[in-house]
Amino acid sequence: ALHLALQSIGIGSGDEVICPSMTFVASSNVILYNGAKPVFADIISLENPVISPLDIKRKITSRTKAIIVMHYGGYPCEIEEIAQIAKKHSLFLIEDAAHAPLVKCSGKFLGTFGEAGCFSFYANKNITTAEGGMLITNNKKIAEQARRNRSHGISHLAHERFTAGTVGYDVVDLGFNYRIDEIRAAMGIVQLKRMKKAKANRKRAVEYYNYLLKDFSNLIIPFSRYKGDSAYHLFGVVLGHSADNRDKIIKQMHADRVQVSNHYTPVHLFNYYRKKLGTHKGMLPVTEEYGRRQITLPLYNAISEEDIEEVVISLQK
Repeated sequence: ALHLALQSIGIGSGDEVICPSMTFVASSNVILYNGAKPVFADIISLENPVISPLDIKRKITSRTKAIIVMHYGGYPCEIEEIAQIAKKHSLFLIEDAAHAPLVKCSGKFLGTFGEAGCFSFYANKNITTAEGGMLITNNKKIAEQARRNRSHGISHLAHERFTAGTVGYDVVDLGFNYRIDEIRAAMGIVQLKRMKKAKANRKRAVEYYNYLLKDFSNLIIPFSRYKGDSAYHLFGVVLGHSADNRDKIIKQMHADRVQVSNHYTPVHLFNYYRKKLGTHKGMLPVTEEYGRRQITLPLYNAISEEDIEEVVISLQK
């Protein structure tokens, strides 16, 4: 979805696209797919680990053509301010809303502030079809090109030819095999009907985590003061004085059969990006500190209070 979105707005060689480094690598890989250069912006803070509008403004150059934002953990980034920045500088805005389905900000759904919004239905997402995703747009040109290029650049798909009674097709662009199949789509439609209940379960789980962890003086709880709408996709903590032992803590919790992880290793620190773009440690200090100190605790639609208590006891140890 992200790849098609960038392709549909004409991102190519020589262009720059500003994006976060505190994200899954897909958000920046798609920029390279199109021959453009990812320009990484820092996050706001350890408490609010979303892309910084101030750093976005610092990174804009004459080559900047677009901004990709990511609504980290199911919480909106500063999307209204970033949309204004994009409008002021005539930049395309693409929303990676993989963590944030059906979340509203100021009365609008995330994914509808820019030219396109992209969602993931991977196995660990709030709504899943095991694999797959979705692109939404209100731009007719983007919609037409994305529909065509998700299926090899073919002018008329088999269903369209059948219903129109036509024979044959043309290939009008260099497209891809990016179609979600009907079985997965059917799974997704059923899950969509359960989203409201699942979201309420996740919200209760996050509130219980916050209650149990409120007296942990050496922990920072991102988004704990946030009062708006969220998909509650991730629940993470940021370690204080024990930050150097983060990986040891994760291993000890695994030994307790508690599946914790880290979201994310900053993209600009991966070997491929160091070699390809010359990125380096120290260029995004807040992102790097967050990546070094963050632990993601279990959160899923059916998690119970007993499960959460077990996680917190393990973390406390």
